Amino acid sequence: MEQKFLEHLIASFQFLNGKNNLIAISGGVDSVVITHLLKKLNYSISLAHCNFQLRGHESDLDETFVIELGKSLHLKTFTTKFDTSEYAKKNKLSTQLAARELRYNWFDSLVNVHNFDYLITAHHADDNIETFLINLTRGTGLEGLTGIPPINKNIVRPLLAFSREEILTYASQNNILWREDASNSETKYLRNKIRHSVIPILKEINPGLITSFNKTIHFLKESQQIIDDKIQETSLEIITKEDDILKFNIQKIKKLSNPKAYLYQFLKDYGFTEWNDVHNLIYTETGKLITTKSHTLLKDRDFLLLLPSCNFINTDNQKFTIDEDTSTINKPISLSFKNVQKTTSLDKNSIYVNKNLLNYPLTLRRWNEADIFFPKGMKGKKKVSKYLKDEKLSLIEKQNIWLLCSDKNEVVWIIGKRQDSRFLPSDESTNILQISIYQPL
Repeated sequence: MEQKFLEHLIASFQFLNGKNNLIAISGGVDSVVITHLLKKLNYSISLAHCNFQLRGHESDLDETFVIELGKSLHLKTFTTKFDTSEYAKKNKLSTQLAARELRYNWFDSLVNVHNFDYLITAHHADDNIETFLINLTRGTGLEGLTGIPPINKNIVRPLLAFSREEILTYASQNNILWREDASNSETKYLRNKIRHSVIPILKEINPGLITSFNKTIHFLKESQQIIDDKIQETSLEIITKEDDILKFNIQKIKKLSNPKAYLYQFLKDYGFTEWNDVHNLIYTETGKLITTKSHTLLKDRDFLLLLPSCNFINTDNQKFTIDEDTSTINKPISLSFKNVQKTTSLDKNSIYVNKNLLNYPLTLRRWNEADIFFPKGMKGKKKVSKYLKDEKLSLIEKQNIWLLCSDKNEVVWIIGKRQDSRFLPSDESTNILQISIYQPL
């Protein structure tokens, strides 16, 4: 196996050579074997072990074993302990998901603090088959059947080409010691059921299961690449970006051969799961939305808008008061107030008002459906909502509109858009106030 492993590294993981690598090591045979192999081949490696404290004294023995292994091989070794059960309970996660989240967060911190180039995990071919079958039983698209990626950003898995049998044989032939996790033999977890009850039958049916499976994965990945290429090409026609908002052209989506399938490919990385609801969104009225923990998908006229949920619609009723002697404010937006002797031409970011017509304190607030104003340059009054609609502002843009109001909620300025004519200075005005949006230093 050693020669085969070296050839595999040269062919697919040559970039690891000369880099600062961190091995995620449990103490089990897989991670111990890859540690011995990389050490023997003179790769720069360090070890990182998580004690999840789920098996009492056995967990502590695993940690001790890894520490001693690191000493014997002269490798820098990092260890940490987690109260996994408490973390799972607090975050409403399964024990397995909690352990995964804890360890990868810790690995990320080690990589960042100690400048590791790559994190190496010991996933092997049997793990890949198990993942394939788990995804298959739960229902998945093609991407879920392409197995564990050998390279995922800075995480690499050089053992994916090798079976558990090959790894065990190498450990036995080289008198390598490891820790056996007794929970791996239990069948209460789905992965273990597949490992102990399903895969042995499949190997009995086809002794060359690993080889056949690797061929299947290879073909599926090639098919997935074709899909990825097509999605990339189509995205250029469908999706535009404005700041941190992605805009999906609904009419162009409707013309696609399978809009629902395309929407899945466009949006699968943003936490959406109810794909019928996502698809139906393109046919609903403006204002409908779907949210995930991280993102919001909003129907706005001819577009679906995707934006981070934390940036979406501030629905609170906060009001900010402004006293007469105020010169600047920085919250919720930056405004300056300056007394001037005369007026000149201004852009939309500034207005002049007759200060004698203002009733202090002024108020800065969001608009509502009841608001009316008397637009500068127009006769009569108009609802603010109708003005914003006529300006063809998106829902997101509307939600970011602020009103500057005099006492009694009279609109002085739709900030950055249109001034109210009732507060305009006349040629005889002597107390003129210039109000401007400005960029703080």
